Amino acid sequence: MHNLILIDDDNAFLTVLQRRLQQTGFFTVTTYTNVNDALAEPSSITHGILLDMMLGGESGLDSIVALNSHYQPTHLIMLTGYASIATTVEAMRRGATDYITKPVGFQELVQRFQNVSHAWNVPPAKPMSPAQVEWEHIHRVLLNHNGNISATAEALGMHRRSLQRKLQKFSPSKN
Repeated sequence: MHNLILIDDDNAFLTVLQRRLQQTGFFTVTTYTNVNDALAEPSSITHGILLDMMLGGESGLDSIVALNSHYQPTHLIMLTGYASIATTVEAMRRGATDYITKPVGFQELVQRFQNVSHAWNVPPAKPMSPAQVEWEHIHRVLLNHNGNISATAEALGMHRRSLQRKLQKFSPSKN
């Protein structure tokens, strides 16, 4: 049995995923709705952590180093509904071992925690649409300004509210 920790602010998602993962017979699962609760638990070696990137008003990116230090997981997988190349690179730079975009299939998630190679599952690359290029650029600049919307809007030469509206939309890769 491998111990997994799930950190997400969506209680319904946590409940369903915890039940499904435990039904595999491979995992014991502990869930938290925020990082502070997870870090308040006694330190232990953990097989894997599934960390949502957006936890209420906080960024899961800021918690990767602390979680790795506290639990020493074999896998720390960042899960997000708002993927970008900039956040992927930053998550890996901070210590995540994988980065998955929602929605993710249950089998894929289990395979990632079981070290199954995905080299044969990689779809062929296709050019990014103009909307995807814009999305990537906005997130790269946002990351460079530590998530500060006003500073990012100024750097991009756009109004802060316009930037906020763009960020509230779903990732163009899902359209």
